[in-house]
Amino acid sequence: MAALIAIAPLVVVFLLLVFRRWPAKKTMPVGYVLTAALAFFYWQVPAVRIAAASIQGLIIAGELLYIVFGALLLLFVLKHSGAVAAIRDGFRSISSDRRIQAIILAWTFGSFIEGASGFGTPAAVAGPLLVILGFPPMAAVVAALTIQSTPVSFGAVGTPILIGVNTGLENQSLVTDFIARPGPPETYHQLLMTIAGEVAIVHGIIGTLIPLFVVCLLTRFFGANRSWREGLAVWKFALFAGLAFTIPYMLLGVFLGPEFPSLLGGLIALALTVTATKAGWFQPSEPWDFPPESSWQPDWRSSFPPEQNQQDHPTIPLWSAWMPYLLVGALLVLVRLEPHIRTWIGSATIDCECITSIFGTDIGKKTNLLALPGTIFIIVSLACIPLHRMKLRSFAAALGESARVLVAAAVAIVFAVPMVRIFIQSNINTAGLPSMPTELAETAANLAGSGWPAFSAGIGAMGAFVAGSNTISNMTFSLFQFDVGLRIGVSPLFIVALQAVGGAAGNMICVHNVVAASATVGLFGQEGALIRKTLIPTAYYLAAAAVIGCAVLLAC
Repeated sequence: MAALIAIAPLVVVFLLLVFRRWPAKKTMPVGYVLTAALAFFYWQVPAVRIAAASIQGLIIAGELLYIVFGALLLLFVLKHSGAVAAIRDGFRSISSDRRIQAIILAWTFGSFIEGASGFGTPAAVAGPLLVILGFPPMAAVVAALTIQSTPVSFGAVGTPILIGVNTGLENQSLVTDFIARPGPPETYHQLLMTIAGEVAIVHGIIGTLIPLFVVCLLTRFFGANRSWREGLAVWKFALFAGLAFTIPYMLLGVFLGPEFPSLLGGLIALALTVTATKAGWFQPSEPWDFPPESSWQPDWRSSFPPEQNQQDHPTIPLWSAWMPYLLVGALLVLVRLEPHIRTWIGSATIDCECITSIFGTDIGKKTNLLALPGTIFIIVSLACIPLHRMKLRSFAAALGESARVLVAAAVAIVFAVPMVRIFIQSNINTAGLPSMPTELAETAANLAGSGWPAFSAGIGAMGAFVAGSNTISNMTFSLFQFDVGLRIGVSPLFIVALQAVGGAAGNMICVHNVVAASATVGLFGQEGALIRKTLIPTAYYLAAAAVIGCAVLLAC
């Protein structure tokens, strides 16, 4: 009964978004109220704790909106400066095939940005870039969300493993007793590296087909012929692009650890796919394009104002037009990897008592705007003024447009994130129950029994769907997954690896990721339609992880 009640808000949100087709700005307030009511009346969570979790959620929502605002500002600045037209014309000289463009920008460049930053930044970068090239905004978001899978477990220079899994397992008696047994791993560091390697292998096997899913989704839902076959026609290049990323990704994960698989794998794949495209390797016989914009369905379209005419701004050289995105990538890497900069940024964390102990509870939220990708977006946007010789009134127009679009996205995010925090912070209650997500996981484990490896990735995905974060999902469930692995006689390290893989896959359908990605291209109220499409690659990912889990179970 407790598990059924715990899952009720998630089911209601899913049904309203996906089947009733409510916009997120109407659905998420319902989800928030229902979650708060169940936490108070059934879980008997103190009202002050519910309020504290809500405030914590609002702070996190503010961080997310800050990232979205930075991405919007950069996009509108590039539109007003003339860089949009230059980027579009330059990329068309590489390939006019939309399928090839989607693979290069969403899959390879998006994976690199994920490895450098995380925080949903790839969708905020790749989505607008695809719109610049002439993709329907909904198609751009579908492509950007679909690649939010394979690279995510090693996003932000390995944060989901180094922070997520590590926080869940470090100094736990179950883990220390396991290490004390004869045989590997002999140290906790070896244990963590083994998990990272197994995550890389499982992702590598499954993720190789993700570029093919991207193009098939585009041709099936946004093509004039609504054809899967037109997507499959580019299978040679899609498979090449998949392997160009996953082979170095697996090798880096196994031999170097979690910091570099997505970061360096994305760069390697970007170089290989661009080279292959220019050389004409693995290219389809006929290029494919979307139907004319005049025939696009209304829900594909952006609410952004039309792009300025070319005469309204100077012609921008191609290198100058691309420079802002190169700066974004370079600064994201620098902030993550340069120790002096990391120390300086870390010293700017806001750590006052009212935030670290909200209403006297153990719930808090340290925040640091300098560490968020939104700051880099804003810095690069300002750099565009001298770089593109922008007039201040053009920059001011871009600033105003960004603020107006942000308001449209705010309602859904402001309710979605507090709902999630109440769900997670329900662990302290007078009903004697574990937290809502833990209750769901324990019930699923009891029902699955020894067949748990087929379901462990699903729990990771559920955690990410709720929290919008592979890192938080891993924090919440890694120790639980480790314990189940010990009890059923399967390697607990492999079970934790499946948890991390599922947590990455769940990002494709997470509500506030969908809302944030949609906002960066001016697409509002279509969250359910987007989730219906990204459910297809999500189902593939979890089914493939289940098959791998069952194969390992049979081998044990």
